[in-house]
Amino acid sequence: MVVIGAGMGGLAAAMELAAGGCDVTLCERAAAPGGKVRQVDAGGAAIDAGPTVFTMRWVFEELFERCGLPWPRDLVLQPVEVLARHAWLEGGRLDLFADPERSADAVGGLCGAAEARRFLAFTERARRLYAALEGSFIRAARPSPLSVARGAGAGAVPAIARAAFQGTLWRALGEHFHDRRLRQLFGRYATYCGSSPFAAPATLMLIAHVEQDGVWLVRDGMVRLADALAAGARALGVTLRCATGVDEILVSRGRVSGVRLAGGETVDARAVVCNGDVSALGAGCFGAAVRGAAPATPRARRSLSALTWALSARTDGFALSRHNVFFSDDYAAEFADVFTSSRVPATPTVYVCAQDRGGAAAAADADGGTAAPERLLCLVNAPAGGDRGGLHAHEIEVCEHRAFEVLERCGLTVHRRPEATVTTAPQDFEALFPATGGALYGAACHGWRASFTRPGARTRVPGLYLAGGSVHPGPGVPMATLSGHHAAACVLQDLRA
Repeated sequence: MVVIGAGMGGLAAAMELAAGGCDVTLCERAAAPGGKVRQVDAGGAAIDAGPTVFTMRWVFEELFERCGLPWPRDLVLQPVEVLARHAWLEGGRLDLFADPERSADAVGGLCGAAEARRFLAFTERARRLYAALEGSFIRAARPSPLSVARGAGAGAVPAIARAAFQGTLWRALGEHFHDRRLRQLFGRYATYCGSSPFAAPATLMLIAHVEQDGVWLVRDGMVRLADALAAGARALGVTLRCATGVDEILVSRGRVSGVRLAGGETVDARAVVCNGDVSALGAGCFGAAVRGAAPATPRARRSLSALTWALSARTDGFALSRHNVFFSDDYAAEFADVFTSSRVPATPTVYVCAQDRGGAAAAADADGGTAAPERLLCLVNAPAGGDRGGLHAHEIEVCEHRAFEVLERCGLTVHRRPEATVTTAPQDFEALFPATGGALYGAACHGWRASFTRPGARTRVPGLYLAGGSVHPGPGVPMATLSGHHAAACVLQDLRA
């Protein structure tokens, strides 16, 4: 077997195939495993420059258990109490906590007692929705509306139908919250799927429950998770070949027969799992024979890209937690800029991951600044046009000015140093993940049908399977890992048939 791409889906697929008795070669064109889970060096500081939130711990516990491996001793997780700290240009600050009652108190302090009650009702609805969809959708290999209805049970169908057909997430949040700031806060969950809250389905409110069910910090950064899976794969006998790209997926007599590596070497294989964006297949990145194996994502349906700054810098003013969000004053205009006008927002919402804060350093979170530089990842949403020139230097400069101006207006000063800053734009993400335009989440989840149109593990070409955030069950570290499980299960099932 050959697995292409040592992102989370590829690592999980390789582990489970090896545990199932297969001889597995895992090829990764980058120098290290992880895919989007990666670090960059900014002024000598190693900074997580991809996913920064660890949730759904059960996905990884079950993966190691299925493979007969113990939980890795080097993978040390610490639960957080403050899920995220929020601030608004129009005024107000709010911490969300792992404890819903503490969050309700915080909501009440900012927005009043009635809004606190509505918050608790919202979290209960999110919990019920997640309970209905975990087994019927998230864990299912290839769900359909009918299979979801059957799997969730008759009692859960009305709740799912209400969320699916009542319109957008933004509209549904309007039924729960009267304060626009809370609609912004929970509407931001659509961006976890690279989508707009004004077009994404209301079912995405279940993310609120996912976070309340547990957010953890990974000691030494999210790359330690990728390292743990890579070590597990090697322990199971997987041959992991980094700095080894695949130029072509070979097809013989109508089915996959192997791969041709960038150096010309051919590796025979009865099955290939492609853990890359499905658009790479459709664009011909793996050869003409598999170009029609899965549909490429149309440009108009691409998810968000991003403009990020990984930096080592001193801060003053605002007391940062690990995860911080600084909201713009016109959310609708922000997403219209990105999805309709294909430009960076005039006034962006800014996410800041302060990677030396939180957890054991929680006491320091009360401080308004740092005497020494700290590691930060700052991110704003951007259009996925990295394959059409991307953002020009002037656009990046203007967006950077606007983003850090938002932080200043909310009370945070970041003392940036060019030599300790790494900027990543959509065209850079396109270079890292070809044929995506820099889209980080596959297709945007716009409309209730979108969740059912993502490809499953099997393709139109026998012997070729898919994993990764652009296929079911969707983007995000745990979801991509589950996609690897689904792919391996399909391979093993088909081999035994």
